[in-house]
Amino acid sequence: QEQLVESGGGLVQPGGSLRLACAASGFNLNYYAIGWFRQAPGKEREGVACISSSGQGTNYTDSVKDRFTISRDSAKNTVYLQMNSLKPEDTGVYFCAADVTHVALYYCKGYDEMWYKYWGQGTQVTVSS
Repeated sequence: QEQLVESGGGLVQPGGSLRLACAASGFNLNYYAIGWFRQAPGKEREGVACISSSGQGTNYTDSVKDRFTISRDSAKNTVYLQMNSLKPEDTGVYFCAADVTHVALYYCKGYDEMWYKYWGQGTQVTVSS
């Protein structure tokens, strides 16, 4: 079964860090640009960061620039999201998905959810004191 599985979420105090992982099962994640999305309570899901299939291109939404870093390990078939200086407004369920619409070798195209497939079940991130 082709799927992505997120892990690494949890409860952290403001200013703390977490590293999320997005692991692929049943397919080679390295062919695709990967996006991280989040959904805060009562809000629509939004794109947070994405990385091209080669890993050379990354993109971040303005609210997480200089705090979050997306990376990928082709050997482990996994994409990571390192989150530093976390704020309460970062709270939400974090999802990863694969852009199956574009050949995004050097840069990712963005966060239109219509482009993405293999959504994981999400991992909860709660930033609170």
